[in-house]
Amino acid sequence: MVKETLIKNGLMLSAFAIVGTALIALTYNGTADRIAQQQKQKLLSILNEVVPHELHDNELYADCTSVVSSNLGTQEPHTVYRARINGEPTALAIEATAPDGYSGDIALVIGVDTQMNVLGVRVLEHKETPGLGDKIELAISDWITSFTGKHFSVSALPVWQVKKDGGEFDQFTGATITPRAVVSAVKNALLYVQDNQQILFSAPNLCGIENDLLPTNEVLSE
Repeated sequence: MVKETLIKNGLMLSAFAIVGTALIALTYNGTADRIAQQQKQKLLSILNEVVPHELHDNELYADCTSVVSSNLGTQEPHTVYRARINGEPTALAIEATAPDGYSGDIALVIGVDTQMNVLGVRVLEHKETPGLGDKIELAISDWITSFTGKHFSVSALPVWQVKKDGGEFDQFTGATITPRAVVSAVKNALLYVQDNQQILFSAPNLCGIENDLLPTNEVLSE
């Protein structure tokens, strides 16, 4: 009797596990495409924010390369979108990572023209503390717009820090780590662009004609 009860309970537990796994799989399959589409739409919106329409007549998401460099925060591939007018280079939108945020990596997109003027910076993803570090989000604070219009030059590197460290950028009350990480990531990405601008514009297009926002796994590396 006990043996039969154990077998019965075991079968019931197995059935529940199978049904639960199936429901999870169905939920994932049903939402994965929607999440991917939302991520693409967010990236499209950000690309339009960091590179003004008047600086390109091409589709940014269809003209990109992929790079690996420690200057971009991690050794993972980062995508660089290229803006052109009549085929001539005008600006770049480069992904970068601030690896030293308070709660982990902060994914960024930085727009910069060929004269090294910053066109805009936006946050793609972060896990910073609500009410403190999340002020890097444009929806919460305009702090991220403080990069817009600044000219980048190696001779003026000291200004690319938060004010607490002697630079030009405000820190947040009670939260210096997050803005410090973002400013450092932007500075390092701009250093990379300045040293590699010609290479980035001349690299093969990895986004292709299918308007895929994700490049192939070919990358430029240091």
